[in-house]
Amino acid sequence: IFLDTTTGYTYDDLIFLPGHVGFGVQEVDLTTEIVKGIELRNPVISSPMDTVTEVNMAISMALEGGLGIVHGDQPAEAQAKMVEKVKSFENGFILDPVCMKPTNTVGDVLKLKQERGFSTVMVTANGSLGDKLLGIVTSRDVDLEQEEHVELATVMTSDPVTKTEPTTLAAANELMQSAKVGKLPIVSDTGELLALITRNDLKRCKEYPLASRDANKQLLVGAAV
Repeated sequence: IFLDTTTGYTYDDLIFLPGHVGFGVQEVDLTTEIVKGIELRNPVISSPMDTVTEVNMAISMALEGGLGIVHGDQPAEAQAKMVEKVKSFENGFILDPVCMKPTNTVGDVLKLKQERGFSTVMVTANGSLGDKLLGIVTSRDVDLEQEEHVELATVMTSDPVTKTEPTTLAAANELMQSAKVGKLPIVSDTGELLALITRNDLKRCKEYPLASRDANKQLLVGAAV
């Protein structure tokens, strides 16, 4: 090949002229299946480097239709917590909401907020998912409470607005708008807590229509091994 005469080009030798297309940019579809069963609307993946992809980058990538790969230059437990934060950022149906007993305290909720960044708690009879829903605690219930030893039974909102299973996100959103609530517990016909929906997650679904989500409407995220 080195004995043959060939022609070489540099960037300066080439000029790309735009041509006419008969469709708008909104009609362009870049959807790509990166692995079997997982598609990205904007097929861009961020590098699994400690200076590139942590929680904020992974969330931003997923919201825009791409995918962030959380770096592995850290203990597995720390990496798992990062993945958990990304998955909990946008949930649709939250299938594992935090539950506490009526005898838990405001201090328990404040500790949760410090560790995980949110303070919405479902109060159930035995503090577990699948138990009878008794009330709901949000930041407005605990932020101004001076005494951390006060039990949740005292500050919780009793008899919150709920939606009975089965339901859809559209039906839940309609109820939240009409009832003017930001959190909507999903319960069985006998009142046991099954899931939770939040207004913020529904708003993000509209704001980021190309976002990379799984079947439960949670953001997609990868983790380096």
